[in-house]
Amino acid sequence: MPIEPLIDLPSATRIEPLGFAALLDAAAEGHRQLDGEGVLSLALPLAGLDPLAVLSALPEGGRFRCLWDSAPGLCLAASGSTNVLELSGPRRFELAQRFSSVCLSRLAAPQACPPLARPRVLLAFAFFDSPLQEGSGVAGVRAVLPRWQLSRQGRHCWLRLQRNLGGEVTARAVAEELWEQAQRLQALASEGPAGQAGDTAVASRSAWQAGYRAAAERGLELVESGVLRKLVLAVRQQIELDAPLDPLQLLAQLRLRQPGSCRFLWQQGDGATLVGASPERLLSVRQQQLRSDALAGTAPLGSAADQLLESAKDRHEHELVVEAITAELRNAGLDPRRPRHPRLARHGQLVHLHTPITACLGDYHPLALAAALHPTPAVAGLPRREAMAALRSLEPFERGHYAAPIGWIDSAGDAELRVAIRSGTVSGNRLELTAGAGLVRGSDVEKELQEVSLKLDVLQQQLNLQVQPA
Repeated sequence: MPIEPLIDLPSATRIEPLGFAALLDAAAEGHRQLDGEGVLSLALPLAGLDPLAVLSALPEGGRFRCLWDSAPGLCLAASGSTNVLELSGPRRFELAQRFSSVCLSRLAAPQACPPLARPRVLLAFAFFDSPLQEGSGVAGVRAVLPRWQLSRQGRHCWLRLQRNLGGEVTARAVAEELWEQAQRLQALASEGPAGQAGDTAVASRSAWQAGYRAAAERGLELVESGVLRKLVLAVRQQIELDAPLDPLQLLAQLRLRQPGSCRFLWQQGDGATLVGASPERLLSVRQQQLRSDALAGTAPLGSAADQLLESAKDRHEHELVVEAITAELRNAGLDPRRPRHPRLARHGQLVHLHTPITACLGDYHPLALAAALHPTPAVAGLPRREAMAALRSLEPFERGHYAAPIGWIDSAGDAELRVAIRSGTVSGNRLELTAGAGLVRGSDVEKELQEVSLKLDVLQQQLNLQVQPA
């Protein structure tokens, strides 16, 4: 299937790029600011390109590439890396905050640009601060100042290049490289969207129900005994396909079927690619105004969705999440506000109870608050420490990026982190999907199993995976 464009642009619509002479002047100014050493960050406005459609054309995608697709909001494609932080441990949020602040404050970005075009550090955390076994799993955090950044919002689009000056990399060379790549991308756009993909057939799926049932029964015992107030157990399903998957085509499917969510892709080198469509905002910051989403309680579209607001079990589970988020923000000295009652939020074929929570950020760094909020009871449980220990013992797999923060922070301090649910990893013709459900007092193990199955099935439908006939 063709990748759907973000919006329809009239064929006559063109945005005149910055002249090359002006770009050279900006490069020279950046060189003076850096005194010849450091990261030079230059940008060019382009005619409307779809970052999803041209991500594969950005250089150095074999080393690193990322897509952040919250269209009709910000859509961002990135590739290559200029500066990288990768580490594990309990100080990962603090060190990622320091890395981001240093990277963004010390680079030279001599041009005036709109907010969508600001330099950004991209962030992908793991659920736990360290893998169970050293050298296995994913790092506690990976933060990347990308080399190439193509961002679009509405009809506006900017291409940015960030290089360390020194040796053969001069300010003029950076300007020339950016100019030439902009011309190549504009030529690609004039050819129209590319890439056709048929349905992908599922050869086999791993069974998970028996393992989940046993773990959920043990988890529910912890809840009913009062050791835990809530526990969110997840399962992982292995899916073998009859052909290798193109992660970008999966993102195109999610764009069609999950328009209210934020789609994302994260790939390092030739490793597995993380893809998903998150309906849950851990936090966003715009001009010092913070927003976090409490999202708990799930039902399929239809009559069950109408009953979600009346479900005592789901309302209780949801209120636990709201209370925990507001308590953490108050502990940080903020004054959170929330509506009195949750609302229904549709994401694809699922409906959730949703309560937005807002506050003035003050002097806090977004990643400091992210450290306080992660993981929310929507993806872990309560109390947090005891729930995390229970997950380690009851889930027979590493969560990795599942249910962890993923997102970005920009040079003005604006940020957005989503919770990486409704996600999976792609490697060749293997797809791993992860989904979970919350256990509280009054939960029924069979009903929770049905909720997990629903989430897995809906995600496979949205990815357009077809079951092979026997």
